[in-house]
Amino acid sequence: MSATTEPGAAAYGHSTNLVGIPTGLVASVAFNAHPLPLHIHGVRETNRALFAMLDDATSADEAVLAFQIYMRTVFELDLPGERDAAGRKRYRASYLRLLRGWGFDANGREGAVLKGWAESRFGLHPTFHKRPLGRYPSEAWMAYVEEKMNARFHNNCIHAQLDLLYEYAQHTFRRWLYPGRRHLTLYRGVNDFAEHQVVAWLPRADGRSGRAREAIARHNNLVSFTTRRDIADQFGDTILEVEVPLCKVVYCNELMPGPLLRGEGEMLVLGGDYGVRMAVL
Repeated sequence: MSATTEPGAAAYGHSTNLVGIPTGLVASVAFNAHPLPLHIHGVRETNRALFAMLDDATSADEAVLAFQIYMRTVFELDLPGERDAAGRKRYRASYLRLLRGWGFDANGREGAVLKGWAESRFGLHPTFHKRPLGRYPSEAWMAYVEEKMNARFHNNCIHAQLDLLYEYAQHTFRRWLYPGRRHLTLYRGVNDFAEHQVVAWLPRADGRSGRAREAIARHNNLVSFTTRRDIADQFGDTILEVEVPLCKVVYCNELMPGPLLRGEGEMLVLGGDYGVRMAVL
């Protein structure tokens, strides 16, 4: 089926990443339809003890406990922060704090750090942070870069923590939460398309003129969806329905006891170009 591309739809993503698959492919509709496994280089090889524990787990609860113990031990997450020469307590960066920050405000400083991690690992650059990120450099881009590089969050190997979170999530999805599944149907409510650039409108199935309710939309490099349409209804008068490959899901609350993301059924998803079905309430 043909599509009409909107003017100004530039190529999406960096030329390099850490997953060994070209960024343009990872970001594409074709990849979403026929996904390949994604693994961040070196994570499993340098953390064999964790994945041995995950393989030995006999339930999802045991896997969660193994992951938590490993992260607390390796990154000393339970220890109080060190103090500097002036006696001020130093912030100890933690993946848990970033997730809580995202749940409160995806366009806050924690959200910028998470988007920066997605850039670094998957090559997907952000399209929105507080406002649309157009051409680089710009005032919007500089504000985003300043937040994503904030020294407060870049200690305690924070990117390595997020790498392990992603690989743990993928292991748990395949073995415990969604065995045999390749895709999830997810929803997002929006009031406008500031964060979701329409790359192409798909022609109406009945052949009539006018824009259909199906399109290819370019999502931010990290974006929240929900498994529940009734939840999405609360966040906008247009509901986007997408088929998301499991390999693009970074986190959901089922991976950890206690809600870190505020929304029920919320999932943190890697972006790119997605085929979307739109329903107007």
